[in-house]
Amino acid sequence: MADILLAVDTDETRATRQVETILDLSFDSPAVTILHTFTENPSGASVNQVKSARLVESRLEEAGIDVTLAEQSGDPAEQIIAFARENEMDAICLAGRKRSPAGKALFGSVTQEVILNTDLPVLIAGKNQSEQL
Repeated sequence: MADILLAVDTDETRATRQVETILDLSFDSPAVTILHTFTENPSGASVNQVKSARLVESRLEEAGIDVTLAEQSGDPAEQIIAFARENEMDAICLAGRKRSPAGKALFGSVTQEVILNTDLPVLIAGKNQSEQL
């Protein structure tokens, strides 16, 4: 069994790509933890209130995959890496987005930071055929 950390933001299109990536893999009975990291959360929201997380949870459960929801607060890349390490995950699934080199330099890239700072396999969900990134 593979324990996969699927880190979602609030974008439902990227979350859908991540689900499709997981479902296309040949893991034997994977267990997926859906993680949403709040960078700011003054209202005390929960991962259960994040529409993209609920979408992923529903689609994976329909496919018979064991799903757990989790939430963290702070820097997304740091929290993803720390959560994966602390919970002994086997892989991390992210959905990249197209950014210019200047955009990456100015704003950083969660995907890039995770890839460079973990020793775990990182699955990057590609864009859908109909999607223009």
